[in-house]
Amino acid sequence: MRIVFAGTPEFAVPTLQALIDAGHDVCGVYTQPDRPAGRGRKLTASPVKQLALTHSIPVYQPENFKTPESKAELSALQADLMVVIAYGLILPQAVIDTPKLGCINVHGSLLPRWRGAAPIHRAVMAGDAKTGITIMKVVKKLDAGDMLLKVECPITATDTSSSLHDALAELGAAALVEVVSQYQQGTVIAEPQDDALVTYAHKLEKHEAVLDWQQSAIELDRKIRGLNAWPVAQTVFKGEVLRIWNCSLIDSTGTMQPGTISCADHALDVATGNGMLRLLEVQLPGGKRIAGKDFINAHHADGEQLGS
Repeated sequence: MRIVFAGTPEFAVPTLQALIDAGHDVCGVYTQPDRPAGRGRKLTASPVKQLALTHSIPVYQPENFKTPESKAELSALQADLMVVIAYGLILPQAVIDTPKLGCINVHGSLLPRWRGAAPIHRAVMAGDAKTGITIMKVVKKLDAGDMLLKVECPITATDTSSSLHDALAELGAAALVEVVSQYQQGTVIAEPQDDALVTYAHKLEKHEAVLDWQQSAIELDRKIRGLNAWPVAQTVFKGEVLRIWNCSLIDSTGTMQPGTISCADHALDVATGNGMLRLLEVQLPGGKRIAGKDFINAHHADGEQLGS
């Protein structure tokens, strides 16, 4: 099929690669304009643009689709279908209607649960037992289109948003290729979403990274795993910000004040509002990510209070 692809971050790369590998004619790639990145703030192409250029696919980077020129440019590609995944722009109806068969989207949740910007993170933070990929039709309302295919993925006790991101990126690529094949064969079945089951995955904010040790160990464990790899959970240790990359629940209750560190088991354990939490990987400003046991070897931590 003749396909226009719209995507920007690393999450979209496997899907673009899968379409290329499947032999489809990707006639154009839309991605966000180059942005400053790194310490030097050098203008950097998106991961999707970098892949498109290696395959000599024309790349388009409009700030939006409000100009007649941008709409005409898309129309001239004469695409059968537009595939959208983490593009970063809300498409106007005129754009959605341009390809012969419309637009479809790869979304990182089991819709209608977790519509919106941060579905993977919110699923982990909410303690969901599973997540997945939904291929859906693009409509003007956010993530509200009819569903074409859903593929489930379990969320384990050790999964982070980062690990699920990578798993779902691959899952989404395979699912999208399957749906495109269904379009070719005329076997696509569209299922409306149940509005009564809708939940929203609001964009993550930096202030959410601060941990409240009055919460239970279970809640904090979910939050730490959900905030990996951005914005990364944090607390305060002896006046410095301590980032917490990973943790685990341990079978210990304790009677210490929430936020108090215990190194009794040669590990970095912290009392919470209910239960104990073991910090497996932490990072101080200017330092590397290190194991909790290495942290207590380098710092006097036993009995110290986090968050103050």
